[in-house]
Amino acid sequence: MNDLGNQFVPFHAHLWDLLHGKADGGLLINWQSGYGSSFLPDLGTYVASPFAVLVAFFPRDQIDLAVYVITLLKIAAAAAMMAWLLRTLRPGTWWAAGALGASYALCGWTLGNASYNPMWLDGLIALPLLCLVGEWALARRRLVLGTLLVAVVWMANFYTAYMATIGAALILITRLLISETPDTAPRAAAAPNAAREPGHHDTQQPEAGTAREPAHPPVGDTARDAAVDGVRSGASAPPPQWPAARRLLELWRPLVTLLLGMGIAAPLVSVIYAGTGEAYPGLDAEFVAEPWQEVFARLLPGVYGFNSPAIYVDTIALLLALTLPFNSAVPRRVRWGWTGLTLAVLLSFQWKPTHLAWHAFSTPNGSQFRQTFVLCALLVIAAWLCVSYAKPTWRALLGGGAVLAAIALGTRNSGLRDWWAYPITLAGVTAVALAFALLHFAEARTRHRSLLTALAAVLLIGMQVGQSAATMAVSDRKRLNHMDDYGPWGDRQRTQREVIEAVDGWPAYRTEPGREQTVGNDPMSVGGQGAQYYSSLTSDVLSRTMTALGGGYTSRGRSLQSLDNPVTDVIFSVGARVHSAPDPHQRWNPRKGEPTRVVRQDVPPLVTVRPPGKTPAYGTSAYRNQELLLGSRVYTVPTRVSARREDGATPARDRSGGYQIVGGRHARVELAATCPAGNSAFLWAPHYWGTATMRGADHKPAGFRGEYPDKRRAAMQPLGRVPAHGQVRVTLSPERGGSVPQGALGCLDTGKLRATVDRLADRAATDVSVSGASVHAQLPPRTRGTAIVAMPRIEGWQCKAGNGAARAADSYLGLVSVPLDGKATSLECTFRPPGLRMGAAAGGGALLALISLAAWRTWRVRRASHPTQGPPAAAHGVGHG
Repeated sequence: MNDLGNQFVPFHAHLWDLLHGKADGGLLINWQSGYGSSFLPDLGTYVASPFAVLVAFFPRDQIDLAVYVITLLKIAAAAAMMAWLLRTLRPGTWWAAGALGASYALCGWTLGNASYNPMWLDGLIALPLLCLVGEWALARRRLVLGTLLVAVVWMANFYTAYMATIGAALILITRLLISETPDTAPRAAAAPNAAREPGHHDTQQPEAGTAREPAHPPVGDTARDAAVDGVRSGASAPPPQWPAARRLLELWRPLVTLLLGMGIAAPLVSVIYAGTGEAYPGLDAEFVAEPWQEVFARLLPGVYGFNSPAIYVDTIALLLALTLPFNSAVPRRVRWGWTGLTLAVLLSFQWKPTHLAWHAFSTPNGSQFRQTFVLCALLVIAAWLCVSYAKPTWRALLGGGAVLAAIALGTRNSGLRDWWAYPITLAGVTAVALAFALLHFAEARTRHRSLLTALAAVLLIGMQVGQSAATMAVSDRKRLNHMDDYGPWGDRQRTQREVIEAVDGWPAYRTEPGREQTVGNDPMSVGGQGAQYYSSLTSDVLSRTMTALGGGYTSRGRSLQSLDNPVTDVIFSVGARVHSAPDPHQRWNPRKGEPTRVVRQDVPPLVTVRPPGKTPAYGTSAYRNQELLLGSRVYTVPTRVSARREDGATPARDRSGGYQIVGGRHARVELAATCPAGNSAFLWAPHYWGTATMRGADHKPAGFRGEYPDKRRAAMQPLGRVPAHGQVRVTLSPERGGSVPQGALGCLDTGKLRATVDRLADRAATDVSVSGASVHAQLPPRTRGTAIVAMPRIEGWQCKAGNGAARAADSYLGLVSVPLDGKATSLECTFRPPGLRMGAAAGGGALLALISLAAWRTWRVRRASHPTQGPPAAAHGVGHG
């Protein structure tokens, strides 16, 4: 589904290749995608999770299964972390904490958004984990472990870690504000044993108390130190009463832990940040608040909406959370503190300034409520607090049920809700009522108490699983109506991979997986070194260069497609190109097609040389742009192209002089022009959606899927060989229509192209080798001009000619270039991702600070456990100054 097939499975496949030593490239450069792309930012964005390395234990042809298993493990880990956090916030029944942990892990955000964006699931784990780290920091425990966990969280996926950090901060601040007196008893008891080995932690859980016991674990160091001093002196002093401002000052400890952890993660985070600045700009989305009835509809099970906040937690957790304000067994400060925080976070989703703050001050494309898991966590915490003090009374449950009924009634006009949402919700409410009745009977009886409790647990958890399964099924079905889906690994990919491995000659030449793509990252899936590349970090220079050469894309320029063209194959040293049948999984493609085959072509090496002269600039014609980069004229571009509709009329002209093509079954248009006989004809129509067929050519119809504005762009396509009479007649069969630019037809003289290849080969590098993130080339003696390395000039490339000093690579029409003065006989280019040096410095400084702080704390604990004695007596009359 969507990015799961296009990005996450292919990136995990590339990670598999890296871990097994079979990838082209390493951690810094991915030679398989985009003719050479920076990989470290992609690694940090997509596969930096500790779970991702598990792909190494699966067969390569079961990479889909590996990703699905990793997804399930992440969801399970999030449930476990939340259950641990709940029992840290408040003692209570273990199975109830586990069930509510699952309510969080299977929230609507997981089922509706993160299930096909597995990298986001690291944020689901991060939120409760960061809350636990904050608790440890306040209690001056596990400094090193907490800091390293923060670093792991931020490296795993910094985007959702940012949101999780905000959520954890809000939770921690609320905890401090509603706590009146810190409970120092556990610390006081532990004080006499303070001389334990460094790193030893007390892991015993406090015993469950009454409904009026202190609501929170030990908070802060001042109270702890006072208690310790009291134990040492034998005094018995009452615990201190802290004003709110004093309690908030204790946040400096979690803040230090957070900053140190982020600093350690800086080498990766800074590279991602720098890569984002170099990426092709996406669509500038404008935030629009959702109608409240749509927001509340997403609380119900069995409801899905792509652009509304997925705040569903199963009805059991939701009902308990709504019951919290009415449960008198819970202290008033706790009830209203958590209820107020939950409402404030919900309101923040609908206000633009806070919406931007949640998303690092940039409205995301696609789903605009990616912070929703934070609200789901608050609902689950509220549910836990409601039941951990004491079971809510029937009056409290009726109060929560009334609020739930009002929410349900308020969604009756929602366009997202289906009729089955109400009975599923009612079933959940009924399950809660029956389960609490069973628990009430269990308390009143000594016999069968365990059985009744077990029945209540099975009833609640079974309803929870049923509601989440129904919500997942609805989400899957509705997503298919407006998202792309892709077939799993099968015979098609297996055949392509075998064919590519048989002809792969990297780095002597590139092997293109082909124009008929299966997913947006075919090179990482099946092998080869192609133009295809789909990432949030697709570089601006690569996208603009390929677009200027006639390439196609989707996802507003960040999903580049292969360009089936002999000229660009020469430019990028593509010596083998795979041709496959269109993917039969896509419903618009035929079920059967031609077998997979390979077309070979003589091409120059990766490093060629252009004569001395000024660097040209791209123009408006893709054909002329290809010639500029090739360094030779090889196309005939007819200046007179006529167009005629089926009814004999001429299509309307657009502002650029091209033709407007109206979509429809009976709206065919014929283009006519004259070209030299025997040339290869091409059509360049980036904003046309339909097919094109050249009359008399033995070539299948060429498909174009362009769209205007630039969400999607069609690639230049071959039409066939020009007949002997030289008349080129192309029939356009539009589906959605679009436009055909002036100069859309181009005719390639293959003889001139072969002569150009020979000329480039004569002046090209005599030997080219690639190792990791470096390119080495030997040049003919006395070579002057400009060396062109067939890879995009992304930021980070440094080159040197001969024994000269390395400096930032120049750009020649978007490719890496190096000036040659006739003295150098070698060329070397090395890549270092932007931001890596600064991030490494920050990471080293943070690590040094952590080591120093940990050493200082260890020394302080040991000094406190061994009080300084007076000077020893001069047993032998010897004194010391």
